[in-house]
Formats: sequence, structure tokens, C-alpha cells
Amino acid sequence: MVSMRHTQFRWLYASNALFFFAMNGQFVVRSYLAYKLTDDSPFALGLINLAVALPMLLMSPIGGVVSDRIERRKLVVIGQGLIVANELTVLLLLMTNTLEFWHLLVMVAFMGCIFPFIMPARQAMTVEIVGRRELSNAMALMMGAMNAARVVAPALAGFVIYLVRIEWTYAIAVSVYAAALFCMFKVNRSQPVREEKKSVYHDMLEGARYVAKTPSVRALMILSIVPMLLAMPFQSLLVVFAEDVWDTGSRGLGILQAAAGLGGVAGSVYVAWHGESKRLLRVMVGSLVGFAATLLLFALSPYFLLALPLLLISDAFASIFGTVNGTAIQLLIPDHVRGRVMSLMMMTFGLTPLGALPVSAAAEAWGAPVAVGGAAVVTVLLSLLLVVLSRSLREIDSTAREARAAELAGPSQFMPLTRPGAPAAPVQAASAQ
Repeated sequence: MVSMRHTQFRWLYASNALFFFAMNGQFVVRSYLAYKLTDDSPFALGLINLAVALPMLLMSPIGGVVSDRIERRKLVVIGQGLIVANELTVLLLLMTNTLEFWHLLVMVAFMGCIFPFIMPARQAMTVEIVGRRELSNAMALMMGAMNAARVVAPALAGFVIYLVRIEWTYAIAVSVYAAALFCMFKVNRSQPVREEKKSVYHDMLEGARYVAKTPSVRALMILSIVPMLLAMPFQSLLVVFAEDVWDTGSRGLGILQAAAGLGGVAGSVYVAWHGESKRLLRVMVGSLVGFAATLLLFALSPYFLLALPLLLISDAFASIFGTVNGTAIQLLIPDHVRGRVMSLMMMTFGLTPLGALPVSAAAEAWGAPVAVGGAAVVTVLLSLLLVVLSRSLREIDSTAREARAAELAGPSQFMPLTRPGAPAAPVQAASAQ
């Protein structure tokens, strides 16, 4: 765990872990509340996810520009403070017994506006602290913390809901958010790299142009979109599986969330333990196929106990794919556009809740097992088709090798080859064509 030798990374790691712990606890409560406030409607879960997805998609380009313009620690601190205020409002409505479904829609939409400012800044700070050579280990540890939060937080949330009241879940979350905020104050200020001052509009376009003109980065981002849009929305339907398919209630939902999170931890530990793979394509394709196959079996399982290990394995594969794919993108992009490219990645993350709407509608019409199973099949077919059609993906291993070699020669000496007519990079990667 070489990244942990950096004191600054340890504080950033602690802040991220606490932040995602609180967030995942509230995800269970929010899904449960939405389901009950709308008389057990699966479609309501899709609406909740749509309410967070649309603001994320709209605000992500602006969030990336801001992340590349102002001091990043301040940006994260302000964003986390606003989220605390948002959740205190939810807690107040719960305590006064006045919470309605439209309140949840407004609150998650507000959070969807904040996330695109926080997440690119966090990721850029990680690269700045550990460097590209330790990036794979650092990202695996970050993913492990996020997935560990998915194990502990849902179980704790379900336990508190079952024994006491939902209000206590939000009270716990606010205190954990406060601890995450404290840890961020221990991280040094992070000034972005600015080549020259340009308009906000120009900076927004620059990130999009970079991705559009860089085949290797573009192909990796498109590949990440497929499972994000089609398969990962199954998480919003876990409450339907718990309530309607296996009749296990809130405790079953907490157990399902914990199994998914434990699988995510296992996948992240695998990546961190094995270090940076030299065969990125093989790992990404293998993990995608494994994820879709086990998700299909999970959806078709008639028994709750049989579904648990399938869900665990499925999320382990999903975690491996996400970590390796994200690390590859971070490895290839230059520092001066990092925040803006990360904001575009945030837009792909926003596709998961956006994709929850059609998947939830399919679950409403034909049932959750058919909706999730069909999404898994389409995911693996489209992913394999993309690999076959994209030369940049098939040659991503050689592109990554050149990036690692350039990092050893000196920082910021590598940029994947862009399309003809684009500005030349210091080190060209012919294989990226």
C-alpha cells in the first residue's frame, strides 16, 4: 500500500471514506422512503435517480472548469458544507413528520448539482499527492474505501431503521459528514495548473475537444459508459428484489447492499494487491463479461441466499473494471485538463441514475428480474462489439506503457496522439490511432 506513505493522502483517504460512508447510509434510507412514500412503486426509485442524474449531467462541465480554476480544497470544503446543510433539512422534515416525495426529489437534485464540483477536485488532488506511478494503488485504495462504505453503511442504516427510527440514520450521517470535513482541513491547499487565462466557455470546450481528439481516452470513456448506463442501475432496484421478489424487507435490503459492497471491496483489494496490470484490455474485458454474467444469474435466482454470493461476485467484477478503467484514463490525461476530463467522467457516472429510469420502467412493466437480466445481456454484447470495432481499445496496453515510460522520464511528458491537425504532444503514442 505504497500510497499510504503520503501523510496528505492519508487525510484525503480518510475524508473520502467518511464522506462515502455517510452518503451510502442515506442511499438506503432515501430509497426506502421513496418506495414507501409512493405506495411501493418501483418507478419512484427511477424518478429519484433521475432527479440526481440530470443536474449531474448539466453541471459536470462547469464543475470541471471550476476545479481547474480555483483552489481545490476550498471547493471540496464548500461543497461538503452545502451537502451537510441539505441533509439537515431532510432531518428536520423527518423529525416534524412533514417529509413528502417531492421533498426527496428536490434534495437529491441539489446534491446532484454539488457532486460535479466535489468529485473532479478530489480525484485531481489524489494525482497531485501520489503522482502517476502510484496512481493505480491510490485509486484502488480509494475504491476500496468507497466499497467498504457500501458494506458497513447500508448494514448500519438498515439496523438503525429496524431498531429505532429513520431520523437516527440522518443524525449519524451529519456527524460523519462533519468528520469528513475536518479531515479535509488537514489536506494542503491544491492549486490547479493553469497554462493561461481563458474564458469559461473556452475552458469547457477544451476538455471536450481533448477527449474528442484523443482516441485512446475517448474509447476508454465510451467503454465505461456501457455498464454505467445499462447494468449499474440495477442497484436502485435492490429494494424491489428485497421487498417483492424474496420478501425480506428492510433487513434483506441492507444485506443485499452489504453483499454488493463486500464484492466491491474484494475487487478493489484485488487491484491494489496485484498492482498495476500490464494487460489492461484483458482485465477490463474479462471483468465486464464476469460482471454481466453473474448479474444475469443474480436476477434469475429464485432464492435470496443463492442471490447473495452472485451479487457479491458481480460487484467484485464491476469494481475491478471501474478501477482499472479509471486508472487508465487518469494515467493518460495531462494535468492542465485533468479537472475538465474528470468532470466528463462525472457525466458518465450520472448516466447510472439516468439509466435507472428506463430500467425501473421495465421493472414496472415486466418485473425486476426481467429488467435487470435483459440489461446484463445487452451490456456484455455492446461492450464486446465496442472492443471489436475500436482499434484504440485493442491497443490500449501499448499506449499505457508509453505513458508510464514518459512519467519515469519526467512529469507531464506524455499525451496520447490526437487526430491529424491537433497540436503535437511532447511524446507521441503511435498506437493510439
